[in-house]
Amino acid sequence: MRKLILAAASIAALTLAGPAAAQSPIVIKFSHVVASNTPKGLAADKFKELAEKYTGGKVKVEVYPNSQLYKDKEELEALQLGAVQMLAPSNSKFGPIGVREFEVFDLPYILPDLKTLRKVTDGPLGAKLLKLLDSKGMIGLAYWDNGFKQMSANKKLLSPADYKGLKFRIQSSKVLEAQFRTLGVIPQVMAFSEVYQSLQTGVVDGQENTWSNIYTQKMHEVQKYMINTNHGYIGYVVVVNKKFWDDLPADIRAACDKAMKEATEYGNSQSAKENEDALAEIKKTGKSEIVTLTPEQDAAMRKALESVYQDVAKRVGQPLIDEFLKETRGATN
Repeated sequence: MRKLILAAASIAALTLAGPAAAQSPIVIKFSHVVASNTPKGLAADKFKELAEKYTGGKVKVEVYPNSQLYKDKEELEALQLGAVQMLAPSNSKFGPIGVREFEVFDLPYILPDLKTLRKVTDGPLGAKLLKLLDSKGMIGLAYWDNGFKQMSANKKLLSPADYKGLKFRIQSSKVLEAQFRTLGVIPQVMAFSEVYQSLQTGVVDGQENTWSNIYTQKMHEVQKYMINTNHGYIGYVVVVNKKFWDDLPADIRAACDKAMKEATEYGNSQSAKENEDALAEIKKTGKSEIVTLTPEQDAAMRKALESVYQDVAKRVGQPLIDEFLKETRGATN
């Protein structure tokens, strides 16, 4: 796969040689792994529309959804090699390339609501995290929401004990691995594009995801139960190849920055609505039972996962976890 990515990067370099080249438009290949009608997909399409508009056609954005170009594990390497120019990977994806700090977003129950999330991403802490990406040959442009995660399985999961021995698909994140091992689950790292089939064939017993991802990938059709837990958050960091971005003419970069800012506002405003709509559609199909935990069951889940914070402190950094908690808990006091 690396050879294919290198070949694609070579072709891209020839095509994009000298972004300021007058006649041909500057091409931004924007690759992502979800459907176009998800919050990320809508925001990516909005960025395309606005970037082309604000640059007067000097920029052409090619959006490739649904892992058409690269799967989860391949896309960051493709960006670093220049085979694509822009991505919006989930926070979890940065740990494997050495920026483990973004895995703080994966801690269970760390973000109580979207208002608190905005306080983090729009503030100094969010900016500090984005700056860490510079050393990896990429620039962090924005934080995009997907939403809060729910559990799904062919078993009704009402207590921590119900999870024991199940196989769950997870994103590549040591924090998520620790979360599920704490529950006695066997975590299976798997590309997003492979989840539906793996659930359908029983390769895994369950998974965690947002309502919009569950609905657009039809996971509710192959899972008997959806447990409304809101236990975690899925968000994305929009990243661009650093050399490509730095080489853009100043006016083009400013126009793209403006497009990104507006696309971010649009996409994040759509996120909550998309998840609400997806939940309503899942209920309408009747193919999966929606389970809501009682306050006592919810409290038991929270208590069971408290130890994850200590388990991953060395990896993510205790000072960062403390700083994050100060922001998130302070916002709700």
